[in-house]
Amino acid sequence: MSNDIRSIKKLEVPLVVVLGERAVMMSEIRNWIPGSIVELGKEAEEDLEVRVNNTAVGQGSAVKLGENFGIQLNYIGDPKDRITAMGPSDSDSNSGSSAEDLAAALLDGQI
Repeated sequence: MSNDIRSIKKLEVPLVVVLGERAVMMSEIRNWIPGSIVELGKEAEEDLEVRVNNTAVGQGSAVKLGENFGIQLNYIGDPKDRITAMGPSDSDSNSGSSAEDLAAALLDGQI
């Protein structure tokens, strides 16, 4: 299992910060032009959702870092959930270990 843990620690996973979401009718999308504004169902002061590997792991506020945006984390979930989000999906059965087992081993300090 230690090889699996080392592999997981080296994984690069997508980090996504969600500004907002809403359902949109296809007819509305067809009418979009440059300059169109799409309203999201979220208050400007609300925290943004932070996702790792498409799994929600926390929330934060947008910050400006020089010319770039960043996120200041205001809440971060359980460490096991974050580690599990970085691991292989349930459909990845070639490693022989579940993501939950790998997360538990990583949290226990096994390397």
